[in-house]
Amino acid sequence: MSDFVDHRTVRPDGRPDSRPVSELVTQASEQLSSLVRDEMRLAQTELARKGKRFGVGGGLLGGAGTVAFLAAQALVATAIIALGLVLPLWAAGLVVVGVLLVLAAVLGLLGRQRIRRATPPVPEEAVRSVRQDIETIKERARR
Repeated sequence: MSDFVDHRTVRPDGRPDSRPVSELVTQASEQLSSLVRDEMRLAQTELARKGKRFGVGGGLLGGAGTVAFLAAQALVATAIIALGLVLPLWAAGLVVVGVLLVLAAVLGLLGRQRIRRATPPVPEEAVRSVRQDIETIKERARR
Protein backbone atom coordinates (compact mmCIF):
# COMPACT_ATOMS: atom_id res chain seq x y z
CA MET A 1 0.00 0.00 0.00
CA SER A 2 2.92 2.37 0.47
CA ASP A 3 3.44 2.84 -3.27
CA PHE A 4 -0.12 4.14 -3.87
CA VAL A 5 -0.02 7.65 -5.33
CA ASP A 6 -3.05 9.85 -5.82
CA HIS A 7 -2.40 11.21 -9.34
CA ARG A 8 -4.76 14.11 -8.82
CA THR A 9 -2.42 15.64 -6.25
CA VAL A 10 0.81 15.17 -8.22
CA ARG A 11 2.33 17.87 -10.42
CA PRO A 12 3.25 17.07 -14.03
CA ASP A 13 6.93 16.88 -13.00
CA GLY A 14 6.12 14.07 -10.52
CA ARG A 15 6.44 16.05 -7.30
CA PRO A 16 3.48 16.10 -4.92
CA ASP A 17 1.37 19.24 -5.02
CA SER A 18 1.39 20.76 -1.55
CA ARG A 19 -1.26 23.41 -2.17
CA PRO A 20 -4.49 23.11 -0.20
CA VAL A 21 -7.61 21.81 -1.93
CA SER A 22 -9.36 25.16 -1.50
CA GLU A 23 -6.60 26.87 -3.48
CA LEU A 24 -6.80 24.24 -6.22
CA VAL A 25 -10.59 24.64 -6.42
CA THR A 26 -10.22 28.43 -6.61
CA GLN A 27 -7.62 28.09 -9.37
CA ALA A 28 -9.83 25.66 -11.31
CA SER A 29 -12.77 28.05 -10.98
CA GLU A 30 -10.67 30.97 -12.26
CA GLN A 31 -9.39 28.91 -15.18
CA LEU A 32 -12.90 27.80 -16.07
CA SER A 33 -14.15 31.40 -15.94
CA SER A 34 -11.28 32.51 -18.14
CA LEU A 35 -11.98 29.68 -20.58
CA VAL A 36 -15.68 30.61 -20.81
CA ARG A 37 -14.82 34.29 -21.40
CA ASP A 38 -12.35 33.35 -24.14
CA GLU A 39 -14.91 31.08 -25.81
CA MET A 40 -17.51 33.87 -25.68
CA ARG A 41 -15.05 36.28 -27.33
CA LEU A 42 -14.37 33.70 -30.04
CA ALA A 43 -18.10 33.23 -30.64
CA GLN A 44 -18.64 36.99 -30.79
CA THR A 45 -15.81 37.44 -33.30
CA GLU A 46 -17.09 34.61 -35.47
CA LEU A 47 -20.67 35.93 -35.46
CA ALA A 48 -19.43 39.41 -36.38
CA ARG A 49 -17.52 37.94 -39.32
CA LYS A 50 -20.60 36.01 -40.49
CA GLY A 51 -22.76 39.10 -40.05
CA LYS A 52 -20.39 41.04 -42.27
CA ARG A 53 -20.63 38.37 -44.97
CA PHE A 54 -24.41 38.50 -44.71
CA GLY A 55 -24.32 42.28 -45.08
CA VAL A 56 -22.04 42.08 -48.11
CA GLY A 57 -24.34 39.52 -49.73
CA GLY A 58 -27.38 41.71 -49.06
CA GLY A 59 -25.51 44.70 -50.46
CA LEU A 60 -24.69 42.75 -53.61
CA LEU A 61 -28.35 41.85 -54.02
CA GLY A 62 -29.28 45.50 -53.56
CA GLY A 63 -26.60 46.42 -56.06
CA ALA A 64 -28.04 43.92 -58.51
CA GLY A 65 -31.44 45.58 -58.27
CA THR A 66 -30.01 49.07 -58.58
CA VAL A 67 -27.84 48.18 -61.55
CA ALA A 68 -30.76 46.49 -63.25
CA PHE A 69 -32.96 49.55 -62.68
CA LEU A 70 -30.37 52.10 -63.80
CA ALA A 71 -29.36 50.00 -66.76
CA ALA A 72 -32.98 49.71 -67.78
CA GLN A 73 -33.32 53.48 -67.78
CA ALA A 74 -30.03 54.57 -69.33
CA LEU A 75 -29.07 51.82 -71.69
CA VAL A 76 -32.34 50.46 -72.94
CA ALA A 77 -33.25 53.47 -74.98
CA THR A 78 -29.75 53.86 -76.43
CA ALA A 79 -29.30 50.19 -77.21
CA ILE A 80 -32.72 49.81 -78.76
CA ILE A 81 -32.15 52.82 -80.99
CA ALA A 82 -28.70 51.54 -82.02
CA LEU A 83 -29.94 48.02 -82.75
CA GLY A 84 -32.97 49.49 -84.46
CA LEU A 85 -30.64 50.53 -87.26
CA VAL A 86 -29.98 46.88 -88.21
CA LEU A 87 -32.98 45.02 -86.75
CA PRO A 88 -36.65 45.72 -86.50
CA LEU A 89 -37.28 47.90 -83.45
CA TRP A 90 -39.16 45.18 -81.55
CA ALA A 91 -36.25 42.70 -82.02
CA ALA A 92 -33.74 45.30 -80.86
CA GLY A 93 -35.81 45.82 -77.70
CA LEU A 94 -35.88 42.08 -76.95
CA VAL A 95 -32.12 41.73 -77.36
CA VAL A 96 -31.42 44.60 -74.97
CA VAL A 97 -33.87 43.31 -72.35
CA GLY A 98 -32.28 39.84 -72.54
CA VAL A 99 -28.80 41.23 -71.89
CA LEU A 100 -30.05 43.24 -68.91
CA LEU A 101 -31.80 40.22 -67.42
CA VAL A 102 -28.64 38.12 -67.72
CA LEU A 103 -26.65 40.83 -65.88
CA ALA A 104 -29.26 41.01 -63.12
CA ALA A 105 -29.27 37.20 -62.79
CA VAL A 106 -25.48 37.03 -62.45
CA LEU A 107 -25.44 39.71 -59.74
CA GLY A 108 -28.34 38.04 -57.94
CA LEU A 109 -26.59 34.66 -57.95
CA LEU A 110 -23.39 36.20 -56.60
CA GLY A 111 -25.33 37.86 -53.78
CA ARG A 112 -27.18 34.66 -52.92
CA GLN A 113 -23.88 32.77 -52.84
CA ARG A 114 -22.43 35.24 -50.33
CA ILE A 115 -25.51 34.99 -48.11
CA ARG A 116 -25.39 31.18 -48.15
CA ARG A 117 -21.78 31.28 -46.92
CA ALA A 118 -22.88 33.35 -43.93
CA THR A 119 -25.65 30.97 -42.86
CA PRO A 120 -26.35 29.38 -40.50
CA PRO A 121 -25.35 32.20 -38.16
CA VAL A 122 -23.83 29.75 -35.67
CA PRO A 123 -20.30 30.34 -34.36
CA GLU A 124 -19.02 27.00 -35.68
CA GLU A 125 -15.39 27.51 -34.63
CA ALA A 126 -16.43 28.47 -31.10
CA VAL A 127 -18.77 25.48 -30.82
CA ARG A 128 -15.99 23.17 -32.02
CA SER A 129 -13.57 24.72 -29.52
CA VAL A 130 -16.03 24.34 -26.62
CA ARG A 131 -16.56 20.68 -27.53
CA GLN A 132 -12.79 20.14 -27.52
CA ASP A 133 -12.55 21.85 -24.13
CA ILE A 134 -15.28 19.62 -22.72
CA GLU A 135 -13.53 16.51 -24.04
CA THR A 136 -10.24 17.66 -22.51
CA ILE A 137 -11.91 18.29 -19.15
CA LYS A 138 -13.58 14.86 -19.28
CA GLU A 139 -10.27 13.16 -20.09
CA ARG A 140 -8.48 14.93 -17.25
CA ALA A 141 -11.31 14.12 -14.84
CA ARG A 142 -10.96 10.40 -15.65
CA ARG A 143 -7.29 10.36 -14.59
